[in-house]
This record gives sequence, structure tokens and C-alpha cells, in this order.
Amino acid sequence: MTGKRPPPPLDEEALRDLALRHVARFAISRGKLLAYLQRKLRDRGWGGEQPADPEGLADRFVELGYIDDAGYAVMKSAALARRGYGARRIEETLRAAGIAESDREQANAQIASEAWSAADRFARRKRLGPYAMAPLDPKQREKAIAAFLRAGHDYAVARRWVDAAPGEAPEEEA
Repeated sequence: MTGKRPPPPLDEEALRDLALRHVARFAISRGKLLAYLQRKLRDRGWGGEQPADPEGLADRFVELGYIDDAGYAVMKSAALARRGYGARRIEETLRAAGIAESDREQANAQIASEAWSAADRFARRKRLGPYAMAPLDPKQREKAIAAFLRAGHDYAVARRWVDAAPGEAPEEEA
């Protein structure tokens, strides 16, 4: 029985090459790059002369401009808002990606300004409220509100969209 030979342990050059390929292929944050490099080190081991320094490599990529956490936060929050996700869900996603609070400021402002339109997109996608064919029965209404809440919208917004009559979009509160 012949099996694949395991890949050789990583050294500085191989780790840097892995990081470069990953950054070139995906839009990622510093935290996600660090998690990727640590996973690769666990999987393949370290064979370099110096101790492995994934933190230093990630910091160097930030210095070189290969990684921009603030730009990533704006891009990711806009993409999630276009899919209809609310502020809470977007915040959780950015926090999980390792984005620092200071790098989330511009994204947070964008999220706040687009909250109503994100709720509209979510209602349209799920065919709820003004996009439903008929009013929901009480059990369906509860499920629809729960879906809004899971998507990160607050309860008041969820209730306004779910309770809207088919064909009549609710007015945004000032």
C-alpha cells in the first residue's frame, strides 16, 4: 500500500511563500492570515533554524500594505449588508476575523447608514413583509422575526418589516 509522502516541514522561505500565495488569492485580515499560518505550522511542523514567527510575518505584510484591516472591514461589512445582514451579525463577523475596534470605525458608520436598506434586502430575499404573497400566520410570523434576529437586525426593525402588509414597504424612522 503506497501513500502520499507528507510535505516537508516549513522553513522561513516556505512559510513566507505560503503567506504570499494566500494573501494574493484571498482578501483577508491580519487575524485570518495569522490563523492560517498557525494552522499550517501545526499541520506541517517547523524545520527552520530560527523559531517560527507567524506574528512577525503578518506584521510585515501589514507594513508592506498587503493586508489592510480597515479596508477589509469596510469591504466585508458592505458585502454582508448587500446580502441583507444586520449590524450585530456584521460586527460578529468582523470580530471573528480579528479586526480591531479601531479598524472597524469606518465600517461601523457604513453599517449604521445602511441598516434600513439591509433589512429591506433581507425581507426581499426571504419574501417577508411587503414582499410576501400573503400575511403570515402567528407561527410563520415568529419564524420570520427569528430569521431577522439571526441575520443581525434588532427586534424593532424585524417586527416592522415582518408586520408590513404585502405590497406596502414600511417607512424608515428618522
